[in-house]
Amino acid sequence: MENSNYETALLSKNLYKIFTGVYNDFRSVASGNYMFELPPLEYQDFIDAIDKDYIKCIVLLENHIPTAFLIYTTAISESIELNVIHCLGNEDLLNKRKLLLERFLKETEKERTEKVVCYPLLGIQSGFTSDISHYGFKFVGLAVLRFMTDNKNSEEVLNNISDEPQDESYKITTWESMYYDKAVEVIHEGFKTASDALFDTRYLSKEGTDDILDKIVNGIYGEFLPETTSVLLHNGRPCGFCFTNITGGKIANIPLVSIEKEHQGKGLAKYLIKKSVSNILKLVHSGERDFSEVNVSAETNNIPALKMYRHAGFKEDYSYPQSYLPIA
Repeated sequence: MENSNYETALLSKNLYKIFTGVYNDFRSVASGNYMFELPPLEYQDFIDAIDKDYIKCIVLLENHIPTAFLIYTTAISESIELNVIHCLGNEDLLNKRKLLLERFLKETEKERTEKVVCYPLLGIQSGFTSDISHYGFKFVGLAVLRFMTDNKNSEEVLNNISDEPQDESYKITTWESMYYDKAVEVIHEGFKTASDALFDTRYLSKEGTDDILDKIVNGIYGEFLPETTSVLLHNGRPCGFCFTNITGGKIANIPLVSIEKEHQGKGLAKYLIKKSVSNILKLVHSGERDFSEVNVSAETNNIPALKMYRHAGFKEDYSYPQSYLPIA
């Protein structure tokens, strides 16, 4: 039951004018409180996205005035992506979040029979874990690591890695479209049993993995960087990949690294990382691009991956609970 002073509603035209204040309050704290790497949409752009049904917003009204909201989308991936829950001020937070989440679960009831809910608990939202666990949400810890392009110490650490594996049957090259089908196969095999598949079920099938990779190489998830995407060849045959793209104007990102199972355990991933990051640095040093950093995420309990990135000059910046609600 909702508090007599509270009601929830989907954001619609009749609320656009009075919703401005609480939305702009969120924009003012998005970087600090929610660790958004990019500024949220300007208000009119946000409303345009609502009108086009790209995103959905549930508003909590307190005596008919918006004081909190929840934003989610079903349009980008096979998951229902819960983006943020924001409340104006600090009063009655638990109850407000509860009402918004319950309305969200009601609105997505049919879709959740086929889709996982994915909710990264960034910033102050990391404190929501005990609240949302009561609704069946589960959690995976993710660490974000950064390689700052102006950090000479990190660059020196990276340069300690050889450019090529000692085994001459392996070579590192850059991305070509002819590697696409093999990349789908390798990524599917590498990620179908990983935690990523818990909150993005596309990894469970080749068709779903193809959708993910298609969106990466065609710039749906940010500008693709083929010139810094690296491929591991074994006797001329592709068997490993390190993809790169841009998640913000000055932020390069490594969204996927995967090596064929029979070639794992040989320390080969570090050569892919070295090639990709070195080529990003070349673009920066030449003035061709202005990247401030390269970032990547890894599970907090994946010690080998964390060590590998540290040994390549990356430093852990922060960690957060990646929550997901399995298919109903």
